[in-house]
Amino acid sequence: MALTGEDVTGRRLVIFDFDGTLADTVDGICATARTVLLAHGISEEGLGDLRRIIGPPFPQAFSLVYGFDEREAAQVTAEYRAIYQGLGIEGWPLYPGMRAALETLRAAGRSLAVASSKREALVARAVADNGVGDLFDVVLGKQSDAQASKAATIARVLELTGSEPGDAVMVGDRHHDVEAAAEVGVACVGVTYGGTAAPGELEGAGACAVAGSVEGLLRVLLGSA
Repeated sequence: MALTGEDVTGRRLVIFDFDGTLADTVDGICATARTVLLAHGISEEGLGDLRRIIGPPFPQAFSLVYGFDEREAAQVTAEYRAIYQGLGIEGWPLYPGMRAALETLRAAGRSLAVASSKREALVARAVADNGVGDLFDVVLGKQSDAQASKAATIARVLELTGSEPGDAVMVGDRHHDVEAAAEVGVACVGVTYGGTAAPGELEGAGACAVAGSVEGLLRVLLGSA
């Protein structure tokens, strides 16, 4: 696939991924994962690019990237969360300019939502910690570790906001976001300012556009900054 070039400037509902899209969580995720993975026998060399775990849901991400069986992936996830949940706001700050961008979208009449692969309670806490909870109509994450489908979370956003797929646009930083949105018929704008996607990943997954900055994202969503 390639960029679809689909015009999304008139879409009423903008659905954001959280990690690597709204918030700069890369350092906190990678540092926490490094600590836990080293304790589980992964060498420094074997860690590779830790950003690979950003995008897929946990604990499945640890099996996908590092080959852990289901039991050990669950244990790694539990140890990871015990550390990560203590990071606080320094672990999930909004990207510079993102608060203003959200306010601009609201002022332009857009409804805003979050659809994350994080656990719902944690993503709600992270949004609240950043003081932007009032800008979102819906903030959703996964309900349990058994839920691996991000498409199901996006579908829940559509249902709760009374939106049709053609009324919405997803914004995400990994191919998982593009593919999940496509599964429910929603166009997706990819973003690269978080540095999580490999070169060409978002284009190859079929993103309608790719923005390299928060300002560029606004231009894609509104037609102007």
